[in-house]
This record gives sequence, C-alpha cells and structure tokens, in this order.
Amino acid sequence: MTAILLSLFAKYPVPGFAKTRLIPALGAKGAANLHRHLAGRTCVLLLESGHNVTVHYTGADIAAFREWLGDKPDLAIQPEGDLTARLLAAQIDGPQIFFGADTPDLSAEILDEAISALAENRVVIGPAEDGGYYLIGMQKPLPSLFTDMAWSTDKVLQTTLDRLKQAGITPYILPTLSDCDRPEDLERWPQLKEFAAP
Repeated sequence: MTAILLSLFAKYPVPGFAKTRLIPALGAKGAANLHRHLAGRTCVLLLESGHNVTVHYTGADIAAFREWLGDKPDLAIQPEGDLTARLLAAQIDGPQIFFGADTPDLSAEILDEAISALAENRVVIGPAEDGGYYLIGMQKPLPSLFTDMAWSTDKVLQTTLDRLKQAGITPYILPTLSDCDRPEDLERWPQLKEFAAP
C-alpha cells in the first residue's frame, strides 16, 4: 500500500490554552489534562497504523512535545495564522489525512478504513455530529477545501461536500463520530473525567 502521511494538529496541554470550551465544566487545568489524554491517545493510534505521522504542534517548544509524545512522530511547528493558513502550510504533494485530537471514539478500525479508502478515492471524510469533520484525507492537495471556511461552525462539513460536488469529486464517507468540545459532550463519555483530574 502507498504510504500515507497522517497529520495530527495538537496544542500543548497548557491550562487556559487547550480545550478552553471545557473549562466551565473541568477548570483550566482539568481541560488541559483531558486534552493531554485525548491528543496522546490519538498520536499512539496513528503511530500503530505503521504510516508516517507528523504532529503539527503549538503552545510549547519541540523539546516539550518530545517529552510528551516521544521520539516516534515527526514534529512540525504550526505557522502563525488561522486554521486555513495552518492547514495549507501542512499539505504535502501526496496522500495525506488530517486529524483533530478530540475524537474519543476514533478507533483503529475506522483509521484502517480511512487509509484503505484513500487508496481508491480522491477524498475521504469522517463526519462529526456537530457539522464538522474529525478527519479529512486527500490523494493530492485540494486547497479549495480549506480556503475561506467558517471553521468551528456547523457549516464546515456541508460546505466541504458542496465544494467537492462542484469539483466533480465524490468523497468516501466514514461513520459519523462526535468530538469532545463542550461541557455537554462529557455526558457521552463520563469516564473521561478521570483523565481531567489533577
């Protein structure tokens, strides 16, 4: 199988910087601790696939990320700018899947399905219940999918699908999962609160 680059975007788990929307429920330190768990878990899952993994990092220096995530993933600092700028800077000229770090139900099975699907499809998308997506993969760069996007809204997935339709591309759609972003999301995974403990 052709090598696919798995790209994970992750903040360093600094209180008040990571998972800020969960602070009302968990406190700044608890939210950061939960992010540490979710991002670390996602990184391990990606590495276990056997494909190359790059963590695009922000919030601390490379030494801090090495201490946290180990020496196996490649590390690339996120440039200044909004998510559009950071995604465009991270694109490579080849098969690549982008991941967020906050999908507790992302499994090895879904990851394998995404990787296999990208071998046969130009684009693969993992829809999120909030109207966004938890992963997006493409065989070649498609900057139009990231430009002028209303990030962090319920319009992201539909806008992406509309743009793909206009380009004549039919994406492979994975099972819908939910991200853990807001206090009410914690009701779905009560076991996660133990990882938020100091």
